[in-house]
Amino acid sequence: MLRTRTTLRTRTPDLKTSRRLRTAFLASAASVCLIAASAPTPAPLGIGDRLFPHLGNPGYDVTAYDLAFTYPGSNSKPLPAVTTIDARTTAGWLEQFNLDYSHGTVRSVEVDGVPAEFRSAAEDLVVTPAKPLRFGDRMRITVRHDSNPVSTKDQQSGWVRTEDGLAMANQADAGHRVFPSNDHPSDKAMFTVRVTAPDGYTAVANGLPVAKTRRAAGTTWTYRTEHPMATELAQVSIGRSSVLHRSGPGGLPVRDVVPTKDRERLEPWLKKTPDQIAWMQKHVGDYPFETYGLLIAEARTGFELETQTLSLFEKDLFTRPEYPKWYVESIMVHELAHQWFGDSVSPRTWSDLWLSEGHATWYEALYAEEKAGRPMEARMKAAYRASDTWRGAGGPPAAPKEAEPGEKLSIFRPTVYDGSALVLYALREEIGRSAFERLQRAWVSAHHDGVADTADFVRLASGIAGRDLSGFFKAWLYGEKTPPMPGHADWRSAQPTGKSAKRAR
Repeated sequence: MLRTRTTLRTRTPDLKTSRRLRTAFLASAASVCLIAASAPTPAPLGIGDRLFPHLGNPGYDVTAYDLAFTYPGSNSKPLPAVTTIDARTTAGWLEQFNLDYSHGTVRSVEVDGVPAEFRSAAEDLVVTPAKPLRFGDRMRITVRHDSNPVSTKDQQSGWVRTEDGLAMANQADAGHRVFPSNDHPSDKAMFTVRVTAPDGYTAVANGLPVAKTRRAAGTTWTYRTEHPMATELAQVSIGRSSVLHRSGPGGLPVRDVVPTKDRERLEPWLKKTPDQIAWMQKHVGDYPFETYGLLIAEARTGFELETQTLSLFEKDLFTRPEYPKWYVESIMVHELAHQWFGDSVSPRTWSDLWLSEGHATWYEALYAEEKAGRPMEARMKAAYRASDTWRGAGGPPAAPKEAEPGEKLSIFRPTVYDGSALVLYALREEIGRSAFERLQRAWVSAHHDGVADTADFVRLASGIAGRDLSGFFKAWLYGEKTPPMPGHADWRSAQPTGKSAKRAR
């Protein structure tokens, strides 16, 4: 989902399975807590994701988040915040439950308006309600806390500090360092976001605006999504910004958020978005959300990010002369394509990341082919040559290696970008262009607003092709070596070199 800019130089058992929690009473390490002396040693939980085993939590399903932040006028100070979570229990007798949360002070926790005990364990906040919850109960969790925008050596905040404020980049595992949550893409929910900021600042978030209230302390902006969203796709922009409006296909509201001083300079790029949306719709069907736009931040991140309905871009992408026009436009389409592949259809596990990044890279390359004469076949042949090296360094596309110690973003290796687009190219060669294009449309339609995994894709592809493709996908998605390319018997993969096989760069 996250797209690094390296091209120019060269998101099983049901993850929501109900089970009774086994942990002890937990409370915030940063607060005076209400802990029984007999409480056992707390421990973090998780839903067993292979790449991020402590992300997500069993025992409940979140239906909605309400996030309220107060910006103090400085992006180096914590933001006072209130996070309200509506959830439904999926465990038979829930005596306590975990939330993913760290990197901020917790002041109080309530469950259904009643104070609850809490303690911290690693990057979890474990809550003990006043009375146990039964299967199917609805609960409202209210956490009053601070949200710290300053990263440390040990923890990367989900906030990005810009020249004039803040933006969010929560992928892959930093959402819970901004607000308490069930921080895993398999548990999508509706979002309401309220941001209060001093005069002179503008706040924008995912979805559409529903209220704007002026007070002596500043202005409060409220935004709400019309479709469920994963925590890693949440976006809040606070800055001295302008919000530019235009119409997309069928009257779709398109709004861009840019530094006010750069609005004229960036306009030639921004006005391309409606035609890019129309191009994507021609290939995969209707745009899946209520709005779209670009958030252009004056910050150094080294990546772009498909936050839902408002993709995050570095300003440098549009202003540095070494980036050709075709390249910039193809990266814009990469993040746009994610609105279908990764945002509307989210990965059930992080090992299913190839379904998001592979498809976004596919449409990035297809756009460059159709609009700039950059042949897809040439790019895929180059990817084939490098594929064994990528697999050696990062694992095969659907079984990527774990992140390097202290480098969570290192799961975003070439094997999940061009290496996964290569799988899609092989699939198109195997089943034919017509069946492949039907599959793409069917995938985003069948799993709209949902989560899906690799097994779902294999079943759908086999159904559309009219034959069992499990053997094909096993070789291409899980093999240590790249299989022969259908229709291109002359293609060869280069022998992995020692240095590059050890670690992707």
